[in-house]
Amino acid sequence: MIPIVLASVLIASALGCGTPPIEPLTSRVVNGVDAKPHSWPWQISLQYERDGVWRHTCGGSLIAANWVMTAAHCINSKLSYRVFVGKYNLVEEEAGSKAILPEKIVVHEKWNPIFVAFGNDIAMIKLSEPVTLSDQVQLACIPPAGTLLANLYPCYITGWGRLYTGGPIADKLQQALMPVADHATCSQPDWWGIAVRTTMVCAGGDGIVAGCNGDSGGPLNCKNSEGVWEVHGIASFVSGLGCNYVKKPTVFTRVSAFNDWIDQGHPAVVLNTNEEKRGQQVLSFCSCCSAPCNLFSAEKKVLVIPCSSASVTGNGPRLRQLDFINSPDADRPRALLIHIAKRVE
Repeated sequence: MIPIVLASVLIASALGCGTPPIEPLTSRVVNGVDAKPHSWPWQISLQYERDGVWRHTCGGSLIAANWVMTAAHCINSKLSYRVFVGKYNLVEEEAGSKAILPEKIVVHEKWNPIFVAFGNDIAMIKLSEPVTLSDQVQLACIPPAGTLLANLYPCYITGWGRLYTGGPIADKLQQALMPVADHATCSQPDWWGIAVRTTMVCAGGDGIVAGCNGDSGGPLNCKNSEGVWEVHGIASFVSGLGCNYVKKPTVFTRVSAFNDWIDQGHPAVVLNTNEEKRGQQVLSFCSCCSAPCNLFSAEKKVLVIPCSSASVTGNGPRLRQLDFINSPDADRPRALLIHIAKRVE
């Protein structure tokens, strides 16, 4: 029996995906600029509610009429979410846009927020109702399994993330050209070294253009040889030294490494938004920096990380800082910087 998600993706491919009615602006776009309205119609805004106000936190890609692909680190079991499709300007009401509540959220079972560099930063959101496709809302294409992009392959990041490190999030959807840095380049010691895995894809690294807080979960859009746009990456992390640090390109989850997981119908960690959240095993991020924060591993072991500490001590060996990862979450400018850590011999 064919999994429901796979069937939906196959139907999307048959009906057409990755071909926006409004062609994106791609000529000579180097620095981040306002995108053409609705030229990336699979881009969604993932928002959470606090104090009666919905706030943008991450991006995502609509890959089927009722499924959205985003980053695992965007999901917090304590928050309530909605998915806004058809958006261009976050602060204006727009024809063709619609907010939809999730039916369930599925986080990859091997995602570990303590060790971001382990990878598997992917989650799926099943919408409570299917979207209606229009000029403002279209489906993203997923590349074939195992697809690898050549070094300097031209791709575009899109999102409403911070316009610069520590700055405000964008009102209008932004886009920027970010050439791929292949694994041989990105894994060099003075780049990301051992922090980047083959299940990831890097883009940028020139110190000028990068993803930033709020771009997480959003797509790395790359046009294939047939002129169809494919989402090759899910924005995952940047350097804690700054969003646009030289030789620290934005790192994305490589979508083509997870086709099988997407096709399986997600027998993973599930957050059912229609039930009580007590006892669920969705992993949460620390959201404060004024006191030690508790992070939970998949085995529910608590690791306490003081934000001011350069070392990490928990229920295991002492760890030493190797580098910083800043998870680009729009509403957490002072959030804990997760350490990529190694054992101290």
